[in-house]
Amino acid sequence: MSLTVTLQSFSYKKGIPTDPYGNGGGFVFDCRGIYNPGRLEPFKTKNGLDQEVQDFIDSQTEMQYFLKHTFGIVELTVKSYLERGFDHLQVCFGCTGGQHRSVYATEKITEYLQSRFPEVTLIKEHTNQENWVKQ
Repeated sequence: MSLTVTLQSFSYKKGIPTDPYGNGGGFVFDCRGIYNPGRLEPFKTKNGLDQEVQDFIDSQTEMQYFLKHTFGIVELTVKSYLERGFDHLQVCFGCTGGQHRSVYATEKITEYLQSRFPEVTLIKEHTNQENWVKQ
């Protein structure tokens, strides 16, 4: 049996993602304490996948501090789940609109887990793209 980790960004306005695997959920991290680049005009129509948004989050917010701690918690759990033969873990990052901070955090946790646990299957979902402000 192998471990699958589902990584999701979401909007708190739409609610916390449900757990389709029957495990009762997993981690839900709240990114709303991190400054929102979406409040600034140059970033309103962009999202956490855009390099300009990522550069802003890297240099102008406390996101790295936040991620350092969330990565540690998730890594501890992934190791335990692998040792104990669990088959699924859900990790969700939410912010106000599910467009900037939560998308960024989901991308970064995906990269982090890929580099440390190549044997784990990762499924990444940005669940509220219909909320994303378009040009």
